[in-house]
Amino acid sequence: MVKWLRSSNVSSVLLAIIRIYLGVLWLMAGIEKVSGFTAEKFISAAIKSPVLEPTGHSAYGWYTSILENFVAPNIGIFNFLVVWGEIFIGLGLIFGAFTTTATFFALMMNFSYLLSGSISVNPKYIVLEFIVIVAGYNAGKLGLDRFIIPFIREKVPFLKNSVEDY
Repeated sequence: MVKWLRSSNVSSVLLAIIRIYLGVLWLMAGIEKVSGFTAEKFISAAIKSPVLEPTGHSAYGWYTSILENFVAPNIGIFNFLVVWGEIFIGLGLIFGAFTTTATFFALMMNFSYLLSGSISVNPKYIVLEFIVIVAGYNAGKLGLDRFIIPFIREKVPFLKNSVEDY
């Protein structure tokens, strides 16, 4: 299955559909937040009511601590990062530019939302994003990665090995 995802022309078409679908959803979510978005209530709720284990103890105390001690005091930075992160993830996926990088950051955001207790669409996105990230270069082959990745391989010698299996 992995070999097929990473090398088949048929899979590159299916991957393009998946990545464009995800890209549009991410872009729309980011654009909706451009004016007046704040994560303050969301972060505050995640701190006050963390995800619990069946025993009633915090399941991700370390994450709650990060939210309380780092994110909440720097909420302005995170408001900016969420909005523009979603927009750039969306654009990267739609155009197939740095597809696996965009997908990695999409996964990071989805897992951050899950660790905060927000189920929403995150599990669906995660499944689709794992398919895209496993496919590597083939996921962006019908996009700008078709030109970007060969250029990087040729023109940036010290990055050659890091994008060899992209």
